[in-house]
Amino acid sequence: MLDWLNENAHWAWMTLGLVLAGLEMMVPGVYLIWLGIAAIITGVMTLGLDLSPAMQLIDFVFLSLIIAFSAKRILGERPIESSDPLMNRRGARLVGETATVVQAIEHGSGRVKLGDSEWIAHGPNVAAGEHVRVSGSNGAILLVEPVKLPPDEGAQPAG
Repeated sequence: MLDWLNENAHWAWMTLGLVLAGLEMMVPGVYLIWLGIAAIITGVMTLGLDLSPAMQLIDFVFLSLIIAFSAKRILGERPIESSDPLMNRRGARLVGETATVVQAIEHGSGRVKLGDSEWIAHGPNVAAGEHVRVSGSNGAILLVEPVKLPPDEGAQPAG
């Protein structure tokens, strides 16, 4: 078995690289792919240069470090942009929406109903039943401000 491994170490490294790349697809973390690339390069170098087992391990370790830190630096300078940057920030997605106060906002805190959910809200004093506009969020707490809805166009002015 060891004779086969010594003679075919390049296949072992390339297989390890493909397995690591496959694991990256199943358990995404943007880390195993760099180890997989280092393993594949080590396999190619082992095939071309007939490296000893100790040299193969040293190459793999150094290539892993170089590739991982280079990728971190490159991706840090040019992050991957999301098509929906607010996907996991539900409160931020609600900015600009109009909500109804269900528990009066007094001393800066109350509750509002938006859609089928009730949220804790912080803002100026507003009576229950009034409308507010979401101006921001702080975690799961909505920051709101009073909104004046336009009068009905068909309503007759008093007087």
